[in-house]
Amino acid sequence: MGTEPREVAMLSRVAESIYWMSRYIERAENVARFVDVNLRLILDAPVGMQAQWEPLVATTGDDEVFAERYGEASREAVIRFLAFDTENPNSIVSCLRAGRENARSIRENISSEMWEQLNDAYLLVANTSEQWAMAEPHEFFTEIKLASHLFMGLTDNIMSHSEGWHFCQLGRLIERADKTSRIVDVKYFILLPSIWDVDTPFDDIQWGALLHSASGFEMYRRTYGLISPDDVVAFLLLDREFPRSVLYCLSKAEESLHAISGTPLETFSNTAEQRLGQLRSEFAYAQVRQILSSGLHEFLDAFQTKLNLVGADIHKTFFALRPVNGEPVEEQEQTQV
Repeated sequence: MGTEPREVAMLSRVAESIYWMSRYIERAENVARFVDVNLRLILDAPVGMQAQWEPLVATTGDDEVFAERYGEASREAVIRFLAFDTENPNSIVSCLRAGRENARSIRENISSEMWEQLNDAYLLVANTSEQWAMAEPHEFFTEIKLASHLFMGLTDNIMSHSEGWHFCQLGRLIERADKTSRIVDVKYFILLPSIWDVDTPFDDIQWGALLHSASGFEMYRRTYGLISPDDVVAFLLLDREFPRSVLYCLSKAEESLHAISGTPLETFSNTAEQRLGQLRSEFAYAQVRQILSSGLHEFLDAFQTKLNLVGADIHKTFFALRPVNGEPVEEQEQTQV
């Protein structure tokens, strides 16, 4: 059901910068989580099992670029590519730099504490010795995650919960939903070394590492108790209360999207609201056994495509600049994935 949209008071340039600032910070944190889960798996893997680093790059969609520039996917090469490579737009340093540049353009719309924290996070990575990060990767990636948590804590506790905050929420939650789905996909589709590892102690270790990567191990145990693959998938995709589950992210993102437009929930005034509402409903009424029987990888691959379309519709609805008097308009280049 369609309704008339409320005019958004915030300038599209400011709204876009807030949205992408938040997305980039969340992306940097999730790349850190992505690598950290692989480090956990390697530490807990049976003696003699070869470490797998290529899947981390393949799942982010950067495998061809990585192969051209680095060749073999070694531990050092993958960490350098995902953390420090300034030519990789999805690396941690590139994401924090892009987030900082978006924040710089809207300094008057965010607090000084938010700016200082984001600037410190970028400088932390830019000035970190690669040798130290290679020697102590867990400590390094933990610092990235903590820096992101501090920034988001400042955002929630200092920034007025008006349109700007909702754009910040929207960017964070869209990015988080995508990355949670990719972490699950890595475990289920790529990282499992062999069918013979299914239902073994190492399989339990992998699922436990997956939950730790989403900071959900304790919350999962409180809800389900023993680790079960079906329950882990249900928890990370369909749980309505865990803040990093896909359904939770989609639900809260939909609330912020409607708060921005003023359109009541369960209605829509633009394609972004329509598409996000449809995607949220798909997860709200999904059952994990149906997802697994039809193919988890295929389900997640389709979801990521649909989520990218949501992002494109958000851009067209709120950020796209329209030419005035036929003059072309330059737009800041941002990257969804």
